[in-house]
Amino acid sequence: MTQSRDVQLLADKAQEELWSALRTGKLRGGQFISISQLVALLDFPIAAVREAVKQASSQGLVATFPKRGVQVMEALPDTIRECLDFRMVLDQEGARRRISRNALSGLNALRQQHDAMRKAAQADAGPELPPKAIAVDLSLHNYLAGGLENSQLVAAYDANRMRIAIIQNVRPFLQDRIVSAMDEHLAIIDAMHNRDIERALQAIDHHCAQTLRWWGVA
Repeated sequence: MTQSRDVQLLADKAQEELWSALRTGKLRGGQFISISQLVALLDFPIAAVREAVKQASSQGLVATFPKRGVQVMEALPDTIRECLDFRMVLDQEGARRRISRNALSGLNALRQQHDAMRKAAQADAGPELPPKAIAVDLSLHNYLAGGLENSQLVAAYDANRMRIAIIQNVRPFLQDRIVSAMDEHLAIIDAMHNRDIERALQAIDHHCAQTLRWWGVA
């Protein structure tokens, strides 16, 4: 039993390291890498790495090719559209459930973060701003996902979040986009604050459409 737990622990840690490599761009969309190269990159035994790749493949993050290795998900237009549509649908349901249950604590803090980011972008705060803007952007999407209160939906949301992270490493958050993105998020926050479900759903739909347009795949 102890050996079995140790093997699973290594596999879990290898998966965390693989997820980190995908999220941070160490492994980029469309990249091919051999299993031996991946073992060296992740610094875990091959069995643990293979298990991590299996999990990543089941979530559409990578594809495996016998005798060739692994290819990271490509940020193709259809893939981008499907990932953003997937997120929009679950964001809308998360917003609807939060408003219906009056589970809206934390909205004021989100508004303050978004206001501060919008002002920083308007002041042209420099090239370090886009990574910070991504963190603020994710804070609202995480908040909406938290409203789902369903472990299976949250797991699906998390997997899609990883796919979007791969896309974002290929299509980075441009500084020119930050102000409008914050405005769109603030519209969602205001609608939720006013407990206006219809307006919140419309604001989320508009944000998705604008993101598709900025990424050139509308």
